[in-house]
Amino acid sequence: MGKSKQDAINRLKRIEGQVRGIAQMLADDRYCIDVLHQLAAVRAALAKVESAVLKDHAACCVNEAIASGDAGEQRAKFNELVDLLEKVRR
Repeated sequence: MGKSKQDAINRLKRIEGQVRGIAQMLADDRYCIDVLHQLAAVRAALAKVESAVLKDHAACCVNEAIASGDAGEQRAKFNELVDLLEKVRR
C-alpha cells in the first residue's frame, strides 16, 4: 500500500481522536444533535478509509489475480469482492 497505507493509518488515528471526543461529549451531557453530527462525521471518515483500502485492493490484489491468468485466483478475488459488497449492504 505504501503511501496510501500511511494515509489510511493517519486518518484512522484522527478518527480515533474523534471517537474519544464523542465519548467525552456524552460524558459531558452535550446536546444530542451535536453528538449525532460528530457521529456522522466519523461514519463519513471511516467510509473514506474503507474506499481507499478497497481501491488499493483492486489496484493491487485483484489486478495481480487478473494478470496471473489463473482462473481460480481470479474467481477467488471476485468472490471476495462480492462477499464484501453483500456484507456492506446489510
